[in-house]
Amino acid sequence: MLHTSYIEISKSAYSKNIEFLKSDIGPNTEISVVVKGNAYGHGIENIVPIAEENGIRHFSTFSADEALRVHQASKEESQVMIMGMLDNNDLEEIIRKGISFYVFEFDRLEAALAIAKKTGIKAKIHVEVETGFHRTGFDWDELEWLVKVLKENAEHLELQGLCTHYAGAESISNYVRVRKQIKLYKKIKSWFEKKGLEFEKYHTACSAATLLYPETKMDLVRLGIASYGFWPTQETYMYRFQSLPADNKNPLKRLISWKSSIMNTKKVKMGEFIGYGSSYMAPRDMTVALVPIGYGHGYSRMLSNQGKLLIGGKIVSVVGTVTMNSIAADITDLEGIQKGDEVVIIGKQGENEITIASFGESTQQVNYELLTRLPQDIPRKVVE
Repeated sequence: MLHTSYIEISKSAYSKNIEFLKSDIGPNTEISVVVKGNAYGHGIENIVPIAEENGIRHFSTFSADEALRVHQASKEESQVMIMGMLDNNDLEEIIRKGISFYVFEFDRLEAALAIAKKTGIKAKIHVEVETGFHRTGFDWDELEWLVKVLKENAEHLELQGLCTHYAGAESISNYVRVRKQIKLYKKIKSWFEKKGLEFEKYHTACSAATLLYPETKMDLVRLGIASYGFWPTQETYMYRFQSLPADNKNPLKRLISWKSSIMNTKKVKMGEFIGYGSSYMAPRDMTVALVPIGYGHGYSRMLSNQGKLLIGGKIVSVVGTVTMNSIAADITDLEGIQKGDEVVIIGKQGENEITIASFGESTQQVNYELLTRLPQDIPRKVVE
């Protein structure tokens, strides 16, 4: 093993997630798998082929660089959509490759039109409207001018979508706010139709909205965290619990496992300090295992003296301060443990499991943050 740790991605777990989500959403709504943040830490180049094997033909990214990675990884000529960052200088390559993108302000729209006219290739755009998220999207007072521009340049555009993003859909406490946003989107949609403008797809729903607000499913849903086996929040799961099949109350399966191996073992006398400083003094004669991962690999320093690992099928404690490249684990009560043995940082070993949720709570990170902070240079490999 050239690297100090590796990540496994389960194909079978992913298939189960897509199967559940398709059945929950219904046959009339297309799934766009969101692969921003390196596919939520799973690796774009790993997820795209697996998703395509499960019938997915649409992917959403945040930025142009992610879109190009999806475009290259796709074996099925799947559609790719950029929801966020796209420099005007990159527009020509994106348009030539047939990648669609959000427009939420006039500068990008005008730049895209100039390139479409120059190349003779229609720009595939999704018009994003502001409904309450207050980050990107055309405001109501901009829509008259927008319609004028779209109509005058219809021959240079493919109006692939009219979209928005709901702020707070993952929390029941935001119910009134989300309902207000849904109502405003429907009003804007109707307004466009009265102006004689129709779009190929209407899409507004992320994972949380899809799971909690059925009317937001429309033509397309943008599923990120749910496709990787996580409920957007505990609230989301609790709200849906009663409606889940009695024989399948946990239909979303985690794909990801993070593993390393023991670099060496060492005896420590009672009263000696382990690692940097004096944060941990051995309360007895101990045996510790050194594991070659640390905060440089995404294992938070906050887990000093409180992190948990799986070694020999047992849950063991991290002792001492987490360093850049290594942590020490207490294996005093285990037998037969030696250099090279598997260490599970996240995932299952024997009958025990360390979940992303428990790992994240220990570091005060939400699932999204923890997953996307896993360094891209940790090797990912797909397993059955």
